[in-house]
Amino acid sequence: MLQMAVLAVITAALPYPLLAQPVSNFIPVTQAMLEDPDPADWLMFSRTFDAQRYSPLDQINKTNVKQLTMAWSRGMNQGRVESIPLVYDGIMYVLAPGAQILALDATTGDTVWAYQRQIPATERAAARSKTLAIYADMIYHTAPDGMVIALDARTGELRWETEVVGGGSHISGLIVTNGVVISSRGCGETRESCFIAGHDALNGKELWRFHTIPAMGEPGSESWGISPLHDEMRAAAWGLPGSYDPATNTVLWGIANPSPYNRQDRHGGDYRNTSLTSPADLYSDSTVALNPQTGELRWYFQHLPGDDWDEDYTNERTLIDTPINPDPAAAKWINESARGQNRKVSVMIGEGGGIFVIDRTNGEFLWASPFPFDTPEFLISHIDQDGTVHINEDAIIKEPGGRNLVCFFNTRSYWPTAYSPRTNSVYTSWYDACLDYQSEKGDEPRNRQQVFRAGADPEHFTGMAKVNIETGVVTYFNQGTHPSIGATLATAGGVIFNGDINRRLRAFDDETGATLWETIVGGTVASSTISYAVDGRQYIAVMTGENMIVPQMAGLSGSELVTGDNTIYVFALPAQ
Repeated sequence: MLQMAVLAVITAALPYPLLAQPVSNFIPVTQAMLEDPDPADWLMFSRTFDAQRYSPLDQINKTNVKQLTMAWSRGMNQGRVESIPLVYDGIMYVLAPGAQILALDATTGDTVWAYQRQIPATERAAARSKTLAIYADMIYHTAPDGMVIALDARTGELRWETEVVGGGSHISGLIVTNGVVISSRGCGETRESCFIAGHDALNGKELWRFHTIPAMGEPGSESWGISPLHDEMRAAAWGLPGSYDPATNTVLWGIANPSPYNRQDRHGGDYRNTSLTSPADLYSDSTVALNPQTGELRWYFQHLPGDDWDEDYTNERTLIDTPINPDPAAAKWINESARGQNRKVSVMIGEGGGIFVIDRTNGEFLWASPFPFDTPEFLISHIDQDGTVHINEDAIIKEPGGRNLVCFFNTRSYWPTAYSPRTNSVYTSWYDACLDYQSEKGDEPRNRQQVFRAGADPEHFTGMAKVNIETGVVTYFNQGTHPSIGATLATAGGVIFNGDINRRLRAFDDETGATLWETIVGGTVASSTISYAVDGRQYIAVMTGENMIVPQMAGLSGSELVTGDNTIYVFALPAQ
């Protein structure tokens, strides 16, 4: 064990993979394995292409979850933690802070190999990305130096790297389907730098780009109305990667806000120079459905037209098959023509709040509702039955230096939700904070700060929610004062897992929301929550660490901000 600890410490200085031992008897990962993974494995950021984050493992259940104990823990480098590990055949692949990728024994945390990306030491602490991917015998990563890279899954040796010329920052991540690595990124300074890309998984050759803002004259460019600086507009896909539907061979990806942030700044000084209803400023704040082989757009749905506040509708889309019978008391906006039908749907919850359920085969609107609560300051005022979304004009900044309040703000972001087929419900953390926003005027900088919503209970302004996708009924639980940026995990044992910024990792009953187990870890639970099995033993794993958003959320909540603990924690039932 001492030898492994020493190896882990020195890897950050090495320009090549450090091998404790190569992965033996490696079986290449196929498309069929990605579409129907072994229950013991966690092969992508949400385990499956549908982004449900549902583990079929049931060794840990409602009765015995209270017996969970720590199986192992392992420290990592200092830096930002936003990623989610993969597990394949007993090996955990981790995107660690400081532009490092680790292959670990998933039963002990011992190093199998470590790869250190060679970027300046002064930039390593700020390096971040949200996902790794595995396919064939390679591990894929969007590296912080603008490269898409592939490592040998057995040894950590670099197999290929491709510079993504003209791209923005690699703060998102990627998935692989049918031999195509699909990745997104934050934007640079121009429209051209904002895109989703496809690369050949075997050699890294770029196959296609889909620009998230159409060039002038292309379909969709007319939605920008009067925009004299069109080539300087941006809309990034900076969040979690998209989902893939094998039945239709379609990738669904989420796009974030348009930039510059204020409508008036994008449209010649007048916020009305683009539409107040969708479509406006495409493809910002939209779901886009793409052909994964060509990047061709098949359809889109815009969740927020002409965003005025930097409210993102990026991150994962959860794919579910469900009846549609929304309860009018729970779902505010309903396409009545779809009631009573069984549909293949895409579900998303935005950073600015709101739950959207659309048909994943064609983008048809089914139902939506404000989330976590309905309030006059909600950023959407109405959605028509045909899916036309109306922005809340009362909350728009109408002149330079103007100030307004809009709800919500960071109600959930790059920490993914989970879905359980046991209850036909999506489980998510939520955060009842709104945005007090003042735009720039002359030399006066813009002012953005999160505030409590009028009527919010400061003692119960954050928690967990169970959203029934057939009816829209929301059940709130674990309400308190410490928000979560931890990924949610659903399991076949009827247990939901989530951790918060107050160092608490908890297990909940998937039907009632009752707390079944709680433990304290060393720092903020940062995204990451997964379950896997090795030799018949089920594990629950989380990563703790620092990132950009925690100080802001801790400031409003009054949570103690614990820093310096970048650690993998793994739990299991006592060994038999």
